[in-house]
Amino acid sequence: MARTHLQALQRKKETLEQKIHRESTHAARNDLIIRRLKEQKLHLKEQIERMHGTA
Repeated sequence: MARTHLQALQRKKETLEQKIHRESTHAARNDLIIRRLKEQKLHLKEQIERMHGTA
């Protein structure tokens, strides 16, 4: 169960990385959106690290 949850978190983090890259390279880039995406990515990273610490 925990492994499946960890994998789902990692996939979400990868998806956020892709969104950040697309938004960063877009001609009409929106810094607010980028900041929010990065905050979400950081939150996921912290969750993943906590799960690794309990594994």
